[in-house]
Amino acid sequence: CAAVLAYFFWTPAAYVNYGDLIAPRALPDVRLEGIDGRPFRLHDLNKRWVLVNMSSGRCDEQCVRRHFYMRQVRLMQGRNTERVERLWLITDDVQPDPKLLEAYAGMHVARARRDVVAAFPSPTDPGDHIYLIDPLGHVMLRFPMDPDPKGMNRDLSRLLRASRIG
Repeated sequence: CAAVLAYFFWTPAAYVNYGDLIAPRALPDVRLEGIDGRPFRLHDLNKRWVLVNMSSGRCDEQCVRRHFYMRQVRLMQGRNTERVERLWLITDDVQPDPKLLEAYAGMHVARARRDVVAAFPSPTDPGDHIYLIDPLGHVMLRFPMDPDPKGMNRDLSRLLRASRIG
């Protein structure tokens, strides 16, 4: 944990992280509904780093691009790929396109309640960003609205290298 704090707070000349570091905020341990109707808990993903996208089940072009970036950034981690999960929190009752779910197989999908969405700090709409949850279940990093996958990869790679958890 000290390595993670040192990485983000000690900057000799300039900022080194791409994403916005946010004060770690614990997510509520609530029971959500998975897209398949089965119960889903955010804490089921503890012990893993989790990239999170929130949007409508309609998933517009920007949403699809964020899913693509999340998948690619996870794959870029090489031998650490298994330490990273992807989560799509759907913020409405719209059923997502089955082709989209098939294209991004392996991504966890659940419907988000308002209290869960509110736990993700954002200057605008939380659905405008990709977030990173640490293995202890804290939201800690927010990537820009239209993220650069190389910057995301650099941040995540450094965290995985510095962290002994997850």
